[in-house]
Amino acid sequence: MKKLILFVMCLGFSAIAFGQTAIKPAEAGVTYGKTVTADNALNTDALNTTLNTDSVYNGKVTGTVVEVCTKKGCFMKLQQANGAPIMVQFTDYAYFMPQNIVGKTVVVEGKAKIKETSVERLKHYAADAGKSKEEIAKINEPKKDISIMADGVLVVK
Repeated sequence: MKKLILFVMCLGFSAIAFGQTAIKPAEAGVTYGKTVTADNALNTDALNTTLNTDSVYNGKVTGTVVEVCTKKGCFMKLQQANGAPIMVQFTDYAYFMPQNIVGKTVVVEGKAKIKETSVERLKHYAADAGKSKEEIAKINEPKKDISIMADGVLVVK
């Protein structure tokens, strides 16, 4: 019985360690999670305007990916004109992003809102993104940002 438990644990760790290799590379037309189309998607500026009057936006947003979680693709960030990235996470961690998605234009569909992220969580994200210990140590106050919980992602180009 102990050998079976040990075997299952090793199998689970192997699946986690090599999980990124099973993710389909990002190419135009590829979707992750729920099937998404590009029609009626707001750009990040329009999303900012919408969230200035509404607390939540449910719909599609298009943008360029500037960062992805280097551990397993569990989050990505979209570029904004003001320089502050939009954090995109995936509903129930049901799917992950490939490492080659950085620089691609995508449409994400889901729920966007303004969110305050704690220092602890910011440090966790920085570590997952492969930031240096010095960069992580400089994080010392919470941050208010737009975050999106995405049901699906479409790579546009």
